[in-house]
Amino acid sequence: MNNLLEIKDLTKSYHTKEGEILAIKDISFNINKGEIISLVGPSGCGKSTLLSIICGLDKLDKGIIKKDKYLKIGYMLQNDALLPYLTIYENCILGLKIQHNITKERLEYVEYLLKLYNLDEFKNNYPSSLSGGMKQRVG
Repeated sequence: MNNLLEIKDLTKSYHTKEGEILAIKDISFNINKGEIISLVGPSGCGKSTLLSIICGLDKLDKGIIKKDKYLKIGYMLQNDALLPYLTIYENCILGLKIQHNITKERLEYVEYLLKLYNLDEFKNNYPSSLSGGMKQRVG
């Protein structure tokens, strides 16, 4: 199988006023093409920290991460990252605006996704009017 992701001896600590908190210690694993894996564990065991490091949202203290150059990773944050002063639709196209990538086809695709996720009726609403699950779908 093709190795898509290799994690070797990954360690991450956080520094607080009370001292150092070891979030992850010496985790190693590989993910190969066609595999599906799950991260399971109690609250506070480092699952979100690991995903944040893999996606480049956080830095590791030590270890190695090797990714296949074609690997694309999507990651849903625990809390929605919607901007409260933008409508649902404006939040959905924000990435396209920032990257100067707005095209008719991409806007049509956003509309398609809003319908697919049963959010089209709410596209002109603000995030504060949505349930937690709806916010996650928008995200």
